[in-house]
Amino acid sequence: MNKIISIFCKIFLAPIVSIFLIKKVSGKENFPKSNFILASNHQSYFDIIVSAYVCVPKRFTFVGQVDKGKGIMGFLRDVLYCFGGVIPLNRKDENSKKEAIDMAVGHLKNGYSLIIYPEGKRSLDGQVQKGKWGVAKLFLQTGVPIVPAGINGAFEIFPPKGKMKIKKNITINIGKPIFFAEEFRKSKVIDINSKEYEDICIKITDELMESIKKLVYENK
Repeated sequence: MNKIISIFCKIFLAPIVSIFLIKKVSGKENFPKSNFILASNHQSYFDIIVSAYVCVPKRFTFVGQVDKGKGIMGFLRDVLYCFGGVIPLNRKDENSKKEAIDMAVGHLKNGYSLIIYPEGKRSLDGQVQKGKWGVAKLFLQTGVPIVPAGINGAFEIFPPKGKMKIKKNITINIGKPIFFAEEFRKSKVIDINSKEYEDICIKITDELMESIKKLVYENK
């Protein structure tokens, strides 16, 4: 989402989201002045709206799946993706995964912030799931700090395979930026296909997911 569209959303759409969906936002002061990777838990399709709500009027983009969703939900997803300049990801296609990472790296290096959900898919029970390595790889390739966040309430008003309700029920708790300095330094002198690089990705992912869990449960 470029600056002009982001400002438009801040002025015209964010107030609507605030009135109908947002109960509380905590920790927005933790956003760094530079760009960042916003990584949160994933409960609902509403997470996309909520994450964008806290990021406008900044320049930012998403990584979003395109391998699921049909009918009206698929149509609404595609409209949102087009409007927001979302990076498409087919999770069943290895080439699509690589292209999504490359595009995300390019956006981050050009000063955009990035919204991503490390779990890779919506939680079926509302609980935080195990994270995937995508965020770690993006951090190691760009050095852009990761901002963890915890979303609550979205699952209750629009769970996977459930009916949508419009209710002022969603809270988002934004944590302080994380920069894995030692891991970033080590990653520059080892092979990205090595076991050591894999271990670094696992360490970053596990610590990030623990931070997200704390932020989720602080909101309850």
